[in-house]
Amino acid sequence: MQRGNATAVFLVVLTGAAAFIWFTSLGLPPRVASHFGAAGLANGFMPHDFYVRFMLGFVVALPSVLVFLPAAGLCNPQARINLPNRDYWLAPARRAATLRALRAHMAYLGCLLVVFLSYVHWLVVRANELAPPHLSMPWFVGGLAAFATATVAWALVLIRHFRNVPR
Repeated sequence: MQRGNATAVFLVVLTGAAAFIWFTSLGLPPRVASHFGAAGLANGFMPHDFYVRFMLGFVVALPSVLVFLPAAGLCNPQARINLPNRDYWLAPARRAATLRALRAHMAYLGCLLVVFLSYVHWLVVRANELAPPHLSMPWFVGGLAAFATATVAWALVLIRHFRNVPR
């Protein structure tokens, strides 16, 4: 996958998530239950406007840092890059393609994180529809398990991409 395509996908997912958070937050109460204990009961609250700004910042900033900071670091020719078969993949003839592949992989990891954080926001919105607010722990744990599984799959694809040296 080309770096530009992966970055475009990431930016589309990020923009969609920001719109999703904005529009789904419109119906939240003035005092939003934003933190929940192990049983799913609300034990922390935020003013509505602060919650919306916090979630927008969190869902946009954290994945953006995850995607764009390593991409910027890879531009440095002295960057320390630890890969299987490092000498092969970072040889001058393959270095540019390798860096594009790494950037693309980071963009897809960013997409996974954006989707997961948006899902958590959706659970918070649903929890605030109840009186008293209550987060569905089975749905949260299921989402967390799906995110962890997708992250492991992402890591395996990344490792597999660089593990074998073409003959």
